[in-house]
Amino acid sequence: MTAATLAPTLPAARSHGWRGFPTLLATESRLWLREPGTVFFSLAFPTVLLLGVTFAIPGMREPITGTGSAWDGRSAIAAYVPVVLAAAVATPALTTMPVSFAGFREKGLLRRLSTTPMRPQGVVLAHLVINLVAIAAAAAVALAVGALVLGYPAPEQVGTVALAFVLTATSMMSLGVVIASRTSRASTASAIGSLVYFPLLFLSGLWTPGPMMPDAVRQVGQLTPLGAASQAMTAGWFEDGFPALQVVVMAVWTAVLLPLGVRLFRWS
Repeated sequence: MTAATLAPTLPAARSHGWRGFPTLLATESRLWLREPGTVFFSLAFPTVLLLGVTFAIPGMREPITGTGSAWDGRSAIAAYVPVVLAAAVATPALTTMPVSFAGFREKGLLRRLSTTPMRPQGVVLAHLVINLVAIAAAAAVALAVGALVLGYPAPEQVGTVALAFVLTATSMMSLGVVIASRTSRASTASAIGSLVYFPLLFLSGLWTPGPMMPDAVRQVGQLTPLGAASQAMTAGWFEDGFPALQVVVMAVWTAVLLPLGVRLFRWS
């Protein structure tokens, strides 16, 4: 076979590379579920965090009084709803997804896939899908537990909360892709992800949620993707106004980080 006849054959084989994607997704999902640590932190950690704060810290179920704001009459633990939703997104985006991608690169899996009809992009897409499903499931479980066990109030603006949650997912997954784009070892990806994860959790209000957040932390936090996410969902849950600044911040982070992560991403 000559080079002239071989050239059309390879693109044709490559064009059919996505046919095996459902099988790849199912296989990667089963492998993902076999990692107890990944499953716990992706699916259960937000709910465990919610219940731990509720029952471990005295007074969290007592109503807030004397603030002269929308928080009056609401329980202190209600302020943690947006933070828990933000954590449900940040945990897989920054702690599990980058480690998975770096592990594939470290083992040479992506490089080997590039020589087969299955596109290496399929592995990336499969794990993006898996982590997005994990984010949705973790948020749903946390909200269900909060509503049934702790009696959380329904959001004042469902559309604003939904928009903020979607933008949280896009901005944080984009940040995760940037971390995963160049790291050559799973251990390095885990270290970098943790260095980003914990400061962002602090700025989102994990230790000082809602009315307890100092102004300085609020001002800095609203410029970060996770801080803006928490504040936007807080506004949608308990207030009347639209969090325009926070929505724009998350959209800008997505618009900058996603193309950057794609551009920097290397397969070997």
